[in-house]
Amino acid sequence: MVAMRKRIMKLFTFLVLLAFITPFLMNLANQAGAALWGPRQFLLHLSEHVKRLMNFPLGSCGCRRCVSEPKLSPWFDARFNQTVRPLLTSQNMLVPEDTYRWWLNLQREKEPRSLNETLRELFATIPGDADPLLGKGAPACRRCAVVGNSGNLKESRYGSDIDSHDFVLRMNRAPTVGFEADVGSKTTHHFMYPESFTELAENVSMILVPFKTTDLQWVVSAITKGTIYFTYVPVPRKIKVSKEKILIYHPVFIKYVFDNWLQGHGRYPSTGILSVIFSLHVCDEVDLYGFGADSKGNWHHYWENNPSAGAFRKTGVHDGDFESNITASLASEDKIRIFKGR
Repeated sequence: MVAMRKRIMKLFTFLVLLAFITPFLMNLANQAGAALWGPRQFLLHLSEHVKRLMNFPLGSCGCRRCVSEPKLSPWFDARFNQTVRPLLTSQNMLVPEDTYRWWLNLQREKEPRSLNETLRELFATIPGDADPLLGKGAPACRRCAVVGNSGNLKESRYGSDIDSHDFVLRMNRAPTVGFEADVGSKTTHHFMYPESFTELAENVSMILVPFKTTDLQWVVSAITKGTIYFTYVPVPRKIKVSKEKILIYHPVFIKYVFDNWLQGHGRYPSTGILSVIFSLHVCDEVDLYGFGADSKGNWHHYWENNPSAGAFRKTGVHDGDFESNITASLASEDKIRIFKGR
């Protein structure tokens, strides 16, 4: 698929060049004195057509549309801040005091361990500079599918479309076995927190979304001694994830999503909207699948048999309606595409 896109891009480039060079050659042929032109006149004439080519509208990436392109949507520009980094690394561990206090209150953790000590231990255990979406070898046009868990994926037959993307981002439980025709089988990055952990394939990167200090401690424990097995519910003692495949969602970025995008709605953002805003910062094209209610207005997961499920929308923790409005606005501003399924 990547090779096919490269061939298409080469063909597109050739056709664009042909479209600009052909008029130049035809104009040259029609000039009565063309045969008398010297090299200098030839180059001057050619330069005018090159200038037109340089003015051909291109995005800031190698895609047809680039999600982070500025000055196309005032609504988007007022919320999007490219300087906020989505992943926590050993180089950007600083968390401002006000953000730290807000983050500590998300799940009202009692007697949290020092964040600085926790992060030092964390990055002594896992790499502190990993960022595969932006690393070497990434395609010039990073096409991402962000796959939610809505029941509207049932009988959608989106599987092959989802798998055609360069990166496929999933979240929480999100089973694929037995649902491949509708949700695809490919996963490159999986967002989760300790209480929503699910086993991953060896080639999948785990993006931990930490809502408390214990979540960061759990990562260290789960790949070493296995001493943490309970937070507010039981969590896995050990996980089979390579330390090179573990990435950490930055608490500062969680606060940025809450402030800039949700504007204080809900207690804190859901994993779904955190995944969407993450994708805006690391992808060039973003397609959403499995978000929102199904065609009957039911909010449930695609693997559930009970279409009236969806108690998660009534917890008061997340403002599902406002988050849904954000994704709808992103689509109306032509920043993302939403595939609504069945």
